[in-house]
Amino acid sequence: MKAVQFNDYGGPEVLHVDEVDEPHAGPGKIRIAVRAAGVNPSDWKRRDGQYRDFEEVTFPSGLGVEASGIVDEVGAGVSSVSVGDAVFGFGEGAMAEYAVLTHWAHKPDDVPFEVAGGLPVIVDTATRALDEVGVKSGQTLLASGAAGGIGTAVIQFACLRGIAVIGTASARKHDYLRELGAIPTTYGPGLAERVRELAPQGIDAALDLAGSGIIPELIDIVGNPKRVLSVADFSAEQYGAKFSHGPPKAPELIFAYVARLCSQGLFRLRVEQTFALEQTAQAQQVSARGHVAGKLIISIA
Repeated sequence: MKAVQFNDYGGPEVLHVDEVDEPHAGPGKIRIAVRAAGVNPSDWKRRDGQYRDFEEVTFPSGLGVEASGIVDEVGAGVSSVSVGDAVFGFGEGAMAEYAVLTHWAHKPDDVPFEVAGGLPVIVDTATRALDEVGVKSGQTLLASGAAGGIGTAVIQFACLRGIAVIGTASARKHDYLRELGAIPTTYGPGLAERVRELAPQGIDAALDLAGSGIIPELIDIVGNPKRVLSVADFSAEQYGAKFSHGPPKAPELIFAYVARLCSQGLFRLRVEQTFALEQTAQAQQVSARGHVAGKLIISIA
C-alpha cells in the first residue's frame, strides 16, 4: 500500500510516499481503507524530533493518528463493527491507504469522511482539557489560540456545558469564532485589558491551545495557576499551571457523542483545506504556520 514515511528527523522534506506492507487488525482492533486522515501539530512535531526525549520512534516511521474510512478487517474479539461499516477513530500510521484503529465509533451517513477524519484528536483533547481545568456552567473561559481545530471543539463543547468563552485569534478569524459561539478578541499586547472589558466579572479559567508562550500572562489574567492549562506548551507546569496529555480515556464514548452532535447540527468542524496523500509535506507546512481556522485533512481516494 502507499503510506507517508520518514527515515529520520527533519523538516517536511524528509517526508515521502512509499510502498509498504499492509497492516492487519490484531485482537481488539480493526483495519480500515482510509478515506481521510487529520493533520495535527503533533504530526510535524514528531517528524522534526520535538518528542524524541519521551517517545521512541523506529525508522522508517509512518505518520497520522486519526482517520475515517471503511472497515475491511475485524480483529478477534471485536463485535461492535462489521466489514463495510463507515467509522472514524484513533490509530497509527493513518496517512496511508490502510490503517489499523484502536478506538473508533460509527460515522453517521450525514457526516462527510473529511469531517469525521478530523474529529478524534480535537474532541478528545478538548473534552480532557475542559474537564481537567475544572471550568463549570455559568463560568467564563479564556481560550488562547481558539480558531484552530482544538479551539473549534473547545468553544462548542464549552457552550454546550453553559460556559461563556472568550477566544483569541487574528481579526480575520473573529467571525468564525462568533459563529462557534465565542466572544472574539485579538492576541498580543494589551490582552489583559481587552479581556477585562469583555469580562468585567473576571475569568474563571484559561486554556492555551497554541503553545505561544502565553502561560504567565494567562496566570495573571486568571489569578490562579491551577486554573490555567495548556495542551501545547510543555513548560506550563514550570509556572504552576497544568499540562494536559494522553493517553485518551474512553475515547469511543466521546466519538459517539460528537457523532450524534454532528448529525443534530450541534457540532461542526470546518475543513479549511484538503490535500492528497502526496501533498502531506505541504499540509504540514500550512499547519506549522499556525493560521488554520478549523482543520486540514489528507484525503485518500
